[in-house]
Amino acid sequence: MKKYQYIVAIACVLVGAVGFASMYAIDHSQKKEQDNSQVVENTQDSEEESLPEQDSQLADNQGATEDSETELEPNVDGSEVADNQTEDSEEPEEETPVGNVKEEVLHFQPEKGLVWPVQGPVLLDYSMDGTIYYPTLQQYQYNPAMVIGGEVNDKVYFIAKGKITNIETNEVTGCTVTQDLGDGYTAVYGQLKELNFEVGDTVESGQVIGYISEPTKYFAVEGPNVYFQLLKDDVPVDPEEILAETPQQ
Repeated sequence: MKKYQYIVAIACVLVGAVGFASMYAIDHSQKKEQDNSQVVENTQDSEEESLPEQDSQLADNQGATEDSETELEPNVDGSEVADNQTEDSEEPEEETPVGNVKEEVLHFQPEKGLVWPVQGPVLLDYSMDGTIYYPTLQQYQYNPAMVIGGEVNDKVYFIAKGKITNIETNEVTGCTVTQDLGDGYTAVYGQLKELNFEVGDTVESGQVIGYISEPTKYFAVEGPNVYFQLLKDDVPVDPEEILAETPQQ
């Protein structure tokens, strides 16, 4: 009898254990399903909440774009611009392209009056038709220029407007300046010192080139002077014929 009761008790314990395990498994499964369901619901709620916010943000951006486009549209008459543009804005200055600057064209106009290069007597006249006597050289030679006397440090003037094209020193005429007068005319000034200009300078009539220097050995007897030559298309012409009607200063 006791043995039977013992077996029955063990059987009851086993049945209870199995039932408890089954209940625990069912409860755990239901709880897990509830958790998964809650996660899904939370995810859906989050997506639903974010969508309106994104739509609202997109709408705001579109509204800002439309406002910006509206501000940029000109008035009907086209006379005014949008408020966010400065009405008095300055236009950028146009730069002159390099190489398009036009150089001034020179014209030699003796009829308007010329300036003698220096005050003083003519020591040696222009002479290409015959020879004249050179006291220093003690011989007769052709003379393609005028030799005008003066004193050391006397001012020497440009006879007309022109551009300085060359400055050189040679043993005959010393420091010598060449000036382009325009229309094929060229003026040459020799026996100078202390020049006031450089090659490339454009000078006006009557401006001081420099000063009379000590004469070179080729004009030692003649004394201090200005060697003045005038050419037309590189051919010497008589400068006195052009300067004759211009009184010396």
